[in-house]
Amino acid sequence: MKRYILICLIMSICHVQTEAQQFRAIKGKIYDAITKEPIAGALIYASPTNQTISKENGSFSLSFNGTSIAIEAKGYDARRNIQVNNEDNALEIFPTHNLLEQVVVTSNRTDEKRSEAPIAISTINKQILNETKAQRMDQLLNKVSGVFMASLGNEQHMMSIRQPMTTKSVFLYLEDGIPIRTTGVFNHNALLEMNLASAKSIEIIKGPSSAFYGGEAIAGAVNVITQSAPAYTSGSISTQMNGTGYKKTDLQIGSTLGKWGLLASGYYATRKDGPIEHSDFNKSAFSLRSDYKPNSSLTWTNTIAYVDYYSDMTGALDSIKYAQKNFSSLQSFTYRSVNALRIKSILSKTWNEKSSSSLSFLFRDNSVKQNPSYTIASTGSKTPTLFKGQLNNNSFKTNSILAQHTQKFDWLNSKLIAGASLDYSPQTYFAQFISITKDLSLNKYVSYSKPAKDSILSNYQTNIVNVATYIDYEITPLKNLKIVTAVRYDAFKYDFNNSLKAGASTGAPSSITTFERLTPKIGFTYNYQGLGIYGNYSEGYVPPQITELFNSVVVPYLQPQTFKNYEIGGWISISGSKLYADWSLYKLDGTNEIISVKLPDLSTANQNAGKTSHKGVEYGLNYRPNSEWLFRISGTNAKHTYVDNVVKGINYNGKEISGAPHFIANAELTYKPAAIKGLRISTEWQHQAKYFTDDLNNYTYPGFDICNVRVGYQLKKVELWVNALNILDNYYAVYATKSSTSKGSSSYAYNMGDPREITLGVAYRFGK
Repeated sequence: MKRYILICLIMSICHVQTEAQQFRAIKGKIYDAITKEPIAGALIYASPTNQTISKENGSFSLSFNGTSIAIEAKGYDARRNIQVNNEDNALEIFPTHNLLEQVVVTSNRTDEKRSEAPIAISTINKQILNETKAQRMDQLLNKVSGVFMASLGNEQHMMSIRQPMTTKSVFLYLEDGIPIRTTGVFNHNALLEMNLASAKSIEIIKGPSSAFYGGEAIAGAVNVITQSAPAYTSGSISTQMNGTGYKKTDLQIGSTLGKWGLLASGYYATRKDGPIEHSDFNKSAFSLRSDYKPNSSLTWTNTIAYVDYYSDMTGALDSIKYAQKNFSSLQSFTYRSVNALRIKSILSKTWNEKSSSSLSFLFRDNSVKQNPSYTIASTGSKTPTLFKGQLNNNSFKTNSILAQHTQKFDWLNSKLIAGASLDYSPQTYFAQFISITKDLSLNKYVSYSKPAKDSILSNYQTNIVNVATYIDYEITPLKNLKIVTAVRYDAFKYDFNNSLKAGASTGAPSSITTFERLTPKIGFTYNYQGLGIYGNYSEGYVPPQITELFNSVVVPYLQPQTFKNYEIGGWISISGSKLYADWSLYKLDGTNEIISVKLPDLSTANQNAGKTSHKGVEYGLNYRPNSEWLFRISGTNAKHTYVDNVVKGINYNGKEISGAPHFIANAELTYKPAAIKGLRISTEWQHQAKYFTDDLNNYTYPGFDICNVRVGYQLKKVELWVNALNILDNYYAVYATKSSTSKGSSSYAYNMGDPREITLGVAYRFGK
């Protein structure tokens, strides 16, 4: 009997030991294979009944008796049969190639699938950023249907999204969902204030989004989403240069240490002795982001971004120099200098599965200093060597707060998003007259001086206050059908204080101007087995800019310009997402547009007297037959016309707006041979069709076609690449205009496109 009991006891101990060996605890981190960011909320499972969720820093632990697990996460391709060990497992997952499953945040300030957003929105992801090796933002944005960003040299630019190529304040530029400049102080070159090295992705909304983002979000919004810290200590350093004087160095390093994540990103770019005379530039950009996650429900994110930019201002070529391919410049001292500092602090709290809130604080300190070439003019004297110009400085500072709450409901799977913001931005403008000397033998402006007596042209400050609140309600009344409604209320106050006596150059007398705006939006999406359709009606507005209001003797009565957008579109994804296509058809009508009107006394003043019409269709197609090949094409056909536009006594009604091609397209073919791992080859085509260069439609520019070839090779931690842009060396202007003076004379201006540029680059990635 004793012997039997002893045998049973030994067998029990062995069974317990066997069970202990079969069930083991594993741990690790889940992270994005491209950005290296930790992924929170990923589902890790060994079986339907044995699963866990990754924590805020991507970490997880799971006990099971097998050898493999699976991972699923929103916006990522699922991984199956992952072999794991008893040590720390670093597990990467790739963002999904299915564009309908990609996650966007710009449409309503929260994460949602692309297929659930009733707008035309496109994403440039981190993989595209890494493979394009862009020197400028336009080399990325022009891949998107309906978008053409015209490079004016050294990251300066114009934009075209459901508008002609223009410098008007009808586009909104954001960083992590927060505008980079205050409303009322628009700058068409604002995207040069971005640090592209810190970008995780770029989202582009086409059409009005004022119901969420307020003023200037009319024709389109560009949101640069910054990258957070990697799951493990890692980073990269790269350098590139080409034969036209351009050099650039990028650096990024970051890590997650316990509950803290830190990431530093920056680059330095310069051009010396480029194709056009007097076109040197340099730019330093730096960003530091920290994410503190004390628990799974709270995140505190802080970001500091600083840009120091300087560029010679050479101006455009006239018709004679353009025809002669003469790239000499009249200028020798004109410049643009930009300093931009942005500090953001964001607290995000998840109360439960259906409720979350965020509180954001923002500080901006921005200045644009210029000795602009476009202000140089004759003095009217008989001295042919004497000209006039100015030095100016347009600056502002911002203190802003934004609060938002999101609440989900069981009833019809509905969701409510509500927010409010307060923005206080004192703005100053100072301009000083300068006397310029021209050397007639060199045909060049060679020097300038400030007159001995008082030479101040403008000196004023405007305290800008913007109070806003918005609400968005989403409901799913039927399966696969989602309806979205939103409305925003804005109140503005411009407290204008002129330090000079009111005059033609000094500006209006001191005054206080207020205006308000209610902006609605309604839309729907319907999805069924990879096929979707959406529609929306939205409005956009832009309040008068400070310069439009106060750069005159009399304070004009101006109201916000209003744009109404009617849109329908759709998408289709077939063959397991190998083929994806989308399209949108829109009609955008502008009213109360601010134009310069000739008065009975023959003077001119800004008035809300213009109307325009913008119609078009945007479309894109992505075809990925296998892992080696990818073909995509994007295009837009559009027409932009004046409906009611009489400027300084000239009637433009029924005319097409200048700088508005009927057709723009971009296509790219990428090959990544499986036989040579790490190699990529891509060929890109950019097309711009003919357009009118004057608003009376008497003159045209034929447009252009250019071809870019990019080759890269990744060998372990080292990457080499060659970018051959405009490889056929086509001679073209990226933007051409013709203008007429009151005396009947004409002038032509051509902003040159880049010649053939062969860029060589090398990068080294370190860390896990």
